[in-house]
Amino acid sequence: MKNFAFIVFSLFIVTASSLSFADETITEKAAAGANGAKRIAKKGAHRVSEALCTKGDLKCAGDKAVNRAEEVKDSVVDGSKKLKNKID
Repeated sequence: MKNFAFIVFSLFIVTASSLSFADETITEKAAAGANGAKRIAKKGAHRVSEALCTKGDLKCAGDKAVNRAEEVKDSVVDGSKKLKNKID
């Protein structure tokens, strides 16, 4: 019976300590989810505009490169915000 009580107590301590040290708050997680949804929507809009591009091969390739650069920038900014929130 002592072993069972010790195991239950140990599990309680581990569970309680893990809850007190959350990586992100709920609002930070919601903001990260919103940022992810915006990135996905923007990526979809870029792909549609690229598929419908009729300006010529060179101009369409330039637009595509600009879109990819913007998507990478958004991803890096969102990743750095998420890392900052985990550190805080």
